[in-house]
Amino acid sequence: MNAKHLLAMLTLATAVGCNSIQRSSFDSFDEYPVYEGKWEEMTYSPAGTHFSLWAPTAQEVRVMLYEKGQGGAVQRMISMQQAADGMWQAVAEGDLKGSFYAFNVKIDGIWQGDTPGVMAKAVGVNGDRAAIIDMRETNPQGWEKDVRPPLKSFSDIIIYEMHHRDFSIDTVAGIKHRGKFLALTEDSTHTYLGEKTGIAHLKELGVTHVHLLPSFDFSSVDETKLNKPQYNWGYDPKNYNVPEGSYATDPYKPDVRIREFKQMVMALHRAGIRVIMDVVYNHTALTKGSNFERTVPGYFYRQDSEGKFANASGCGNETASERAMVRKFIIESVCYWANEYHVDGFRFDLMGIHDIVTMKEIRKALDGIDPTIFIYGEGWAAGTPQLPASELAMKNNVYQMPGIAAFSDEFRDSLRGPFGKDEKGAFVIGRPGHETGVKFGIVGGIAHPQINNDSVRRVPKIWANTPSQFISYVSCHDDLCLTDRLKVTLPGASVPELKALQKLAETAVFTSQGVPFIFAGDEILRDRKGVVNAYNKPDEINAIDWRNKTAYREVFDYVRGLIAMRKAHPAFRMGNADLIRKHLEFIHVPATNVVAFRIKGSPCGDKWLNTIVVLNARTEPIKVNIPEGKYWIQYLPSGILTFIGSVRAFSTTIVFNHLSPQGLPFIRKATTFVAGT
Repeated sequence: MNAKHLLAMLTLATAVGCNSIQRSSFDSFDEYPVYEGKWEEMTYSPAGTHFSLWAPTAQEVRVMLYEKGQGGAVQRMISMQQAADGMWQAVAEGDLKGSFYAFNVKIDGIWQGDTPGVMAKAVGVNGDRAAIIDMRETNPQGWEKDVRPPLKSFSDIIIYEMHHRDFSIDTVAGIKHRGKFLALTEDSTHTYLGEKTGIAHLKELGVTHVHLLPSFDFSSVDETKLNKPQYNWGYDPKNYNVPEGSYATDPYKPDVRIREFKQMVMALHRAGIRVIMDVVYNHTALTKGSNFERTVPGYFYRQDSEGKFANASGCGNETASERAMVRKFIIESVCYWANEYHVDGFRFDLMGIHDIVTMKEIRKALDGIDPTIFIYGEGWAAGTPQLPASELAMKNNVYQMPGIAAFSDEFRDSLRGPFGKDEKGAFVIGRPGHETGVKFGIVGGIAHPQINNDSVRRVPKIWANTPSQFISYVSCHDDLCLTDRLKVTLPGASVPELKALQKLAETAVFTSQGVPFIFAGDEILRDRKGVVNAYNKPDEINAIDWRNKTAYREVFDYVRGLIAMRKAHPAFRMGNADLIRKHLEFIHVPATNVVAFRIKGSPCGDKWLNTIVVLNARTEPIKVNIPEGKYWIQYLPSGILTFIGSVRAFSTTIVFNHLSPQGLPFIRKATTFVAGT
């Protein structure tokens, strides 16, 4: 596109805007004009750069051009012209590649201050100014050949949640680009004892997806002071469509963070691993002074009955996803990450703040790109949103959102104990009354004839239509990690006990029909020194200690074995509610704190027949009556595969399957394994 074409576009748009006589004040947000075209704020060509900004309440808008991304005087100021549908436009002639810019909007006679816009896709250090770059030049070598690893079904997904810095900052990991995007491009890193770390660890473990904590540009880390210790999870958005600069090798160069993020994605894809972004569209780090508020005051946020900013996020504001241009912003942003960065999935922070229509429109838009892109989120809010509960993407409304999953806090709490009550344990440590919640998780949250209302035990509400809408987990970045939680709920627990309990919890997760999710480091007994909310704590608290992989290799091998078992046996991931109801039955056990179930036959073509899983959280032997037959012990906490006729098993979990119609009358359980008759 040359300068003449850009000027012609601007002239036409200006003429349209003049003919339509746009207003700058409105009686309600519903009256704000809706821009229907592709939302681009900067379009570069060597002949000139085209700027656009949606600012329907503005009286004037300027583009400020700068030489640097931070500091320095304005080099050039361009007045923008009003166009149609609330847009303002301008063209700057000449090749401006390498320059930086900011918008300034005048409303009610007051200039709101510099902002990179709301759709900035390249920024300078700390994200205060947007950058003029040619995005085609950010593609690493081989990017055009990058493809998503194959995925047949959402039920085949195994998610590993990680924070960039946590995963690679430990010097023991042997990673060169510690705490950076590029850490996940180093494919052969290991500890001094030879234990695989980084991407090699992920491949060894066998996960299919990595869930990356916020990787967009966030506010809390000063990118000019990366030589000083700084830490944050990143749930404080600033620029939604730009990778975070502190994870790049040079945050001052706008193209570097973009290229390195793409390199990371490409490396993970080559390793057979898909990439999920943790996205935080429900709130911004700032309210007054945010890019949204400096551009279109009030519009992007909900207000309470008193006209104040609502705060269902617990972070000072909540975005108004139900408004047309907010919805458009979220949809276009998600699609941009999927297209430009080849991202394979999205985890929505506090998804319950968003409205159902928006989430369904996101699903529809991503289906148009690739229907295997996975969407899930937190089906709740931190406070009470301003919309009625029936309109929100809460967990209880998941049945209205096909192709979208939610975390099951019911399964989590039934396994390890309730959120916010650290001293209270549950099934895993032998507290009675949680068996029904565990069963609820085993079937993936769907309706099942053996999970009925119980006057004694709490029965979770059924909210999933399919098991792929159900995220099975026992810990995540929020709250205590599993090891720390076990230490609180079972004070004085020995290392062997912690290992056994960890194995028991993970067995429940990975034999669940839902989508299994594991927090990074749980597979090697990671701890965070007992810190509950570690969002801004130093590396000493948050970093994964890779020495644990040697110390607790037994647990790692066990979890790796669970993942391998799940991948090899589709009976554990049937993906269909009717099949689960037909083939999965719970075995009655009189004793408390035991859950046993059988997968009848060989559903989905599984090579195992009549697979039985026993989860025993008791400290004494128990007897489980199972259908008569001869069985093969497939899986024990030690990871040992052993064929025996009858079993005395001293272990926390047993997985076995039926071979022939004779043999095994019962199972006994305790702390070590003894083969015999």
